[in-house]
Amino acid sequence: MAMKTTFLVQTFIEKRKRLQPGDREITPTESGALKKAEAMAARLPGTAALKVVADDETGELESATILARFGEIPEDFAEGLSGG
Repeated sequence: MAMKTTFLVQTFIEKRKRLQPGDREITPTESGALKKAEAMAARLPGTAALKVVADDETGELESATILARFGEIPEDFAEGLSGG
């Protein structure tokens, strides 16, 4: 079982006066995800930089961590990451 770490930026958009997930963009490094999320937050209601660890063979999620939040993020977003 080989674990793979992926860094990504999750954007949030406003639809019908509610925040909803927008696009996701993978970045090669943690610092890259943080910088990109911060820069994108200037144009969007909110962004989050994430670190996702998953089994490379099965795709099974081991963990998902919010590294940083910029702007507005839905209150239940963190709960959704952990499955809670």
